Amino acid sequence: MKHWIAAARLRTLPLAASSIITGSFLVPKPDWMIFGLALLTTFLLQVLSNFANDYGDHVHGADHAGRVGPGRQVQQGTISAQVMKKAMILMAAACLISGLALLLIAFGPVQWLSILGWTGLGMLCITAAITYTAGKNPYGYKGFGDLAVLIFFGWVGVGGSYFLQTRAWDWTIMLPATAMGLLSVGVLNLNNIRDMESDRKAGKLSLALRLGWPWAGHYHAALLGTAWVMLLAFLWPQSISIQYLLFLGLLGMLLGFQVWQVYKTRPGQGIDPFLKRLALTALGTSLLVGGLG
Repeated sequence: MKHWIAAARLRTLPLAASSIITGSFLVPKPDWMIFGLALLTTFLLQVLSNFANDYGDHVHGADHAGRVGPGRQVQQGTISAQVMKKAMILMAAACLISGLALLLIAFGPVQWLSILGWTGLGMLCITAAITYTAGKNPYGYKGFGDLAVLIFFGWVGVGGSYFLQTRAWDWTIMLPATAMGLLSVGVLNLNNIRDMESDRKAGKLSLALRLGWPWAGHYHAALLGTAWVMLLAFLWPQSISIQYLLFLGLLGMLLGFQVWQVYKTRPGQGIDPFLKRLALTALGTSLLVGGLG
């Protein structure tokens, strides 16, 4: 069991929760059943993605002896590739079942056109979770992982959870949705900065590797800085108060401090602790934005 827990990489779940919390808590009176099912579906998608990463990076050679990140189960031999592939299929089925339950609660059984459309979006999410590193042409190996994270952790996660709660759309939601997406991209970028040397050997051309150092650091600063500006643009029209200024000031200092640490540390194993810190910062931001917004 401990090997499956390790493969699930539970430390990634707070980041996955951030988008659902943001979109749901921006609603004055969220439906807690919808929130719970959305959170469950997101967790299942994240675990599916982690299983697929474990499997796909082993198959494509990115998980080799020189890799500096946390150990992977298929590469270490604690879980076979065949068993992991079966686990991916079961997890994909669980995502589909949870997602369908979410849509039935959100729309009711009579709104079948809405359910059908959102089921298509859910299938796209499942496909994206798997093909990031698994399959014949994983898009994560071509540098498109950052865009996918922005779309699914930001626009779909925040905007989708908000829409499922309200059955209405507000374009201003794209501001916090983009901000949360960029913070999630920041976590991925840190992962890719850490793994630049091992990815180079494996032919995994992440965006960080394509940019090289120090441009990957400049890109990280741009991600976090733009996320902060997006939140400022969203919260500023609400009202000017000490709570808004304190939140934005503290967040700005935390993000700025991490950028400084990344520049100071540079690619390699020393980057790894920053992933957890940024993920927890994103989670805290989601809770505060929902409360303030």
